[in-house]
Amino acid sequence: MKKLKRFDIILIGFLLFASLVLFTVFGTIKRKGKRVVIKQNDTVVYSGELSKDGEVSLKHNTVKIENGEVFMKSADCKNQICVKTGKISKSGETIICLPNKVIVEIE
Repeated sequence: MKKLKRFDIILIGFLLFASLVLFTVFGTIKRKGKRVVIKQNDTVVYSGELSKDGEVSLKHNTVKIENGEVFMKSADCKNQICVKTGKISKSGETIICLPNKVIVEIE
């Protein structure tokens, strides 16, 4: 088996660094969402433009759309994780309320 030479170690280090930089850059770039879809029990209960302000009241949750962002305004679940998630606005982001089976997704 051949030993690694100094150039080989430098090349491997550079490739690992470049991979890390590219992963970080492309992983953090998300495009602004255009639509919000709210599902309850795997059924779409609301689908609309993210640019239109409004409020969607469900049996156990209230979802607020405001200034191009969406957040869970209230929920009657015990842990309130969905409310604590905060505002979302980028494509692919979600808010999930597991106890009430509600999913808010940005497209």
